[in-house]
Amino acid sequence: MDAAFSLLVVNFVIAQIFVLVFGVVAFKGQSRRSGLGFAVAFAVASLSALCEALIPITGYVRFFAIGAFVTMFGGFCLLARSITRHYGLCIADGVFVLLFAFGVFADFMIYDLPRGTVVQSVAYQTPFFLMMALSAAAVYLSSRRSAADMTLFSMLSLSAAYFPLKAYVAVAVGAGATAGGYLASKFALVSQGLGAVLIVATGLAMVGVFVKEAIEDAVARSDIDPLSGIFNRRGFARRVAPHLDRVSATSAGALILADIDHFKRINDNFGHHAGDIVIQTFARVLRDAAPTDAEVARIGGEEFAIYIPAIDGELARECACNIRGAMSAVSLGQFCNNETITASFGVASVLGGDTLERAMQRADTALYAAKAAGRDQVQLAGGPQALAS
Repeated sequence: MDAAFSLLVVNFVIAQIFVLVFGVVAFKGQSRRSGLGFAVAFAVASLSALCEALIPITGYVRFFAIGAFVTMFGGFCLLARSITRHYGLCIADGVFVLLFAFGVFADFMIYDLPRGTVVQSVAYQTPFFLMMALSAAAVYLSSRRSAADMTLFSMLSLSAAYFPLKAYVAVAVGAGATAGGYLASKFALVSQGLGAVLIVATGLAMVGVFVKEAIEDAVARSDIDPLSGIFNRRGFARRVAPHLDRVSATSAGALILADIDHFKRINDNFGHHAGDIVIQTFARVLRDAAPTDAEVARIGGEEFAIYIPAIDGELARECACNIRGAMSAVSLGQFCNNETITASFGVASVLGGDTLERAMQRADTALYAAKAAGRDQVQLAGGPQALAS
């Protein structure tokens, strides 16, 4: 009994550590709702250890035995709810409430049955199995296949399999004739020991998922230009690279470079705040006027880039003309004293075997040709024609 009691204490302490960890995630991390859900789930489930520890100490055996089930199963329901939501499997809260109520009702009904019988053991362990199986299914159905997600899926699957195994062992070995005799049985020692291992493994797997998502979020934020809200040069290269791998001689793409005309004069005449407004406005025009599958970035001070997959140079030039027209129709009178803001564009086709650097060199040559020809126009690399204002 002393060993089983010690394991109850260990399990309680481990649960509190994870409550603290997920609490930090909830208040400091990006996944605040999920972190809070996990923290509350571990906090509620940890009360089960207290209830089981109080069974041999107090005379309220039935109260604390049922309390141990209610708190543990309640924690499992909250955990399953948090995992399913985190992985995008939308299940109404009412479903979890019904499952919780059904589990608690079943525990009341089987309490007076002889412990260690098939009916009692299976009925007791099945609700926990269902919650862990539902959690594992949510991870699998999400189609997320990172190492962290697959580790969590494996731990949840092992935890789900653990409960039918507990039912079998309870029948084969015995789990104590009464709730009070449970802590004195060898089954309690094995159960609490394996439970501690699974709690640690599953909790660490969940932490791993949060760490992975935090890293991905940090990388994503480092790829965004803070002023314009679109990709910076590095983010643009990351986004375009997979497209270039799929480009073939028959499946072209196109690159558009755009440069705001006389941007230095805007800063000198109207101040850097007005220049920032122009940058933000031009970025918005690019996002709105570019095709939905295009990648848009600010790659320099007043220089922008657009990659459009599966399009030829002529169509890309038409797209650049549309963007040019959309920008010329924007009024920034309150910031730039009714001065018209224009831009020059260079367009280059991207074919199989091209690198982003070579495509940008060709588009840059066309861009400088557009500026040399008087600005506010579109120039196609390798083509003699330019569309002037």
